[in-house]
Amino acid sequence: MQTVTLSLFRFDRALARLWVLGQMGAARLSLPRAPGLEFWKLCGSGTGEGFTPRPNWGTWAILCAWTSRELAEAGMEARPFTTWRAKADESCTLYLEPYSARGHWAGVAPFKPEGNGPDGPIAAMTRATVKPSRALRFWGRVPDISARVGSDPNVIFKIGIGEVPLLHQVTFSVWPDAQAMADFARRGPHAVAIRAVRDEGWFNEELYARFRISGVQGTWQRRAPLSQLNRQEAA
Repeated sequence: MQTVTLSLFRFDRALARLWVLGQMGAARLSLPRAPGLEFWKLCGSGTGEGFTPRPNWGTWAILCAWTSRELAEAGMEARPFTTWRAKADESCTLYLEPYSARGHWAGVAPFKPEGNGPDGPIAAMTRATVKPSRALRFWGRVPDISARVGSDPNVIFKIGIGEVPLLHQVTFSVWPDAQAMADFARRGPHAVAIRAVRDEGWFNEELYARFRISGVQGTWQRRAPLSQLNRQEAA
């Protein structure tokens, strides 16, 4: 079964941030040689709720799709992951199994869905290439959506990443179940934005994927990324 990993790294110090900028090139040389790696992307992130047009120079991500969980775990113990973790002030990796995916990323379908969605927590990923002529209208909508996501008590984890500022965007979020995510998508600014995407043709390329969560390593913002879920289950 394909395993997808999302690895996040936070660099607080100025020299470390300069270091990781240089490592973006080095990672492009080492990642293609990793056994079992089918797809990979190096991404920056946004400020605020994690998805805004202003870059966050302290947070970076590596997204990978591996042929198996075994090879994914082995990959985490090789470059660039080991060197980035050693230099970062904080890091975490989420292990994911795709069960639904449609659309393309850079002309390919990177995820291979298998099995059914879980009854419990799911991860959602949306990726799009924004048309330059629609970028201003798109980013005019995003702050409302980001604020609404950030205030939704059902959102367990969230981050906005991307390859190219303003034009290539990825949203990643974790929800207690598929129904909670669907309820959010049908209301408020998000629903309005989705209608505008269809009516006005904002995107050149789109990808929508859903995942089972099979594991987490490390911490983010000084806590386990899914700690909110654990508190909800204990209540």
